[in-house]
Amino acid sequence: MIVDLHQAGKTESAIGKQLGVKKSTVGAINRKWKTYKTTTNLPRSGAPCKISARNPRTTWGDLMNDQQKAGTNVTKATVSNRRARLKFAREHLDVLEEYWENVIWSDETKVELFGTNTTHRVWRRVNAELHPKNTIPTVKHGGGKIMLWGFFSAKGPGRLVRVHERVNGAMNCEILSANLLPSARALKMKHGWVFQHDNDTKHTARATKEWLHKKHFKVLEWPSQSPDLNPIENLWRELKVCVARRQPQNITKICVEEWAKIPAVVCANLVKNYRKSLTSVTANKGYCTKY
Repeated sequence: MIVDLHQAGKTESAIGKQLGVKKSTVGAINRKWKTYKTTTNLPRSGAPCKISARNPRTTWGDLMNDQQKAGTNVTKATVSNRRARLKFAREHLDVLEEYWENVIWSDETKVELFGTNTTHRVWRRVNAELHPKNTIPTVKHGGGKIMLWGFFSAKGPGRLVRVHERVNGAMNCEILSANLLPSARALKMKHGWVFQHDNDTKHTARATKEWLHKKHFKVLEWPSQSPDLNPIENLWRELKVCVARRQPQNITKICVEEWAKIPAVVCANLVKNYRKSLTSVTANKGYCTKY
């Protein structure tokens, strides 16, 4: 109807009033018609979901066979990761808040010197895309980004460490030795505190496991591919926004300063609301959720 009315000569405003829809909706549909000659929903970017959550009793083998018959290949690891995430969420749904308050969360992230390493969509005039105000500066040969490793708990941010090279198990132990226990002391963690890290190869290396066992540190069993279950991801986002605002020349120094400024109440609230993350993963049958 929108396309027909537009071709009949009516304006977008008039069409919107007649059909009771927004002018922006009318414009979007007309543009879609002009470009694709259709008004139906177009395929979205990104890989579509490959496995269904309708039957939680289906074994991974049966699920893989069903998907292969439908022309879709799903690896055992994909199904296994989803089931592990769902198992973790269900087993920890009723864990008391005091437990999460005694966890030291950790993770690594990359910080860009210019911007927040995200895609931005903007309006600009024709042939003005190269104007300085419409471009984001970059640094050649990888000089505009750094890798950080951080710790935090419900009591506030712990240490933030810059990682200068690819880390293996031995180097991982050195980083933990120099920063994990000092972070625990600075945060005044209670006896029996728990350490969380993901399943990156440096964390699952024999050297790391032996070091943690030797130090008698309790480690939270963690499901693979679960950044949405780690509340530190929210702190990374805020850190990158704050750093980008300052447009630093010394990015490491500014990152450390901004990390230290994170209020303890922000950290406490992230941990206090952790059950919501578990509930979301459970409701989503183990699939990834927003964080």
